[in-house]
Amino acid sequence: MRRAILTIGGTAAGLAALLSFKTHTSVADVADPGVAPRVSAAASPTTSAVPSTKPKAMASSKASPAKMKSTASAGSGGSMTTRTITGAVETTLYGPMQVKVTLEGTKITNVAVVQETNDGQESQQIDSFSIPKLTAETLTAQSARIDAVSGATATSSGYIGSLQNALDQATA
Repeated sequence: MRRAILTIGGTAAGLAALLSFKTHTSVADVADPGVAPRVSAAASPTTSAVPSTKPKAMASSKASPAKMKSTASAGSGGSMTTRTITGAVETTLYGPMQVKVTLEGTKITNVAVVQETNDGQESQQIDSFSIPKLTAETLTAQSARIDAVSGATATSSGYIGSLQNALDQATA
């Protein structure tokens, strides 16, 4: 009798825990929409990105100002401006990350990485699988509100931060 009560109680507790489980929410949804997620210095490369209140001086390096190139191309209904904007260099635990965004009007048509994290062969491997995923997700989402790639937290946070900076310049 005692075993049956413990079994029923355990089953009820497990069911309650399962039903209260929250599904995955991207870092971009949790953070302020205008703030790109940052990785704290204590985070490891395999932990998920968590927004921190890291001072701006540590969040991005003092590299040369971002460059913007603009050309006009004829579209079917008139002229549409094609712009290429380079985001700020974001300093990560494994080196700098910087992206260049190409926009036609307000549509993101291409994202190219100008600087990748550079902490040896492991960084190269991580960047080789994560950057294509981040780029594809950016082109689908048409914004910097994208999920970080699991196992590539530093690369993801640097990519998203530089991307957000470039997009902010485009709207300024």
